[in-house]
Amino acid sequence: MGDATQTFLTPEQQAAAMTPLPPFPGSAMTPLGPPPAPGGSVHLLRMAAGTRIGSHTHPSAEYVRLLVGELETGGRRVGAGTSWHTPAGCAQGPHVAISDVQLLTVRLGPMGAFAEGG
Repeated sequence: MGDATQTFLTPEQQAAAMTPLPPFPGSAMTPLGPPPAPGGSVHLLRMAAGTRIGSHTHPSAEYVRLLVGELETGGRRVGAGTSWHTPAGCAQGPHVAISDVQLLTVRLGPMGAFAEGG
């Protein structure tokens, strides 16, 4: 298997690597490993209670799991442990953090030009 090795990130390392998302005050994300596909990402997204990310689309599919908290997404209220898949080009959101939340997202390609529609 060559020189492949596992990569570990402690909670402290993840917190230190958090990058704020200026268009969405109260949100920040950090990559958790190498991309699963060209332009893709595996990342942790944190949203403070009250943070809103409007309706939008991405040109690639996403898989999401809500790890902590409660979120309203597309008018559906979901809690920790809920997972969902959004196909490429499918409208999603808006996402509204009811409490502080943490989401694990696997995106299978580029994010694309992010445009809020909601």
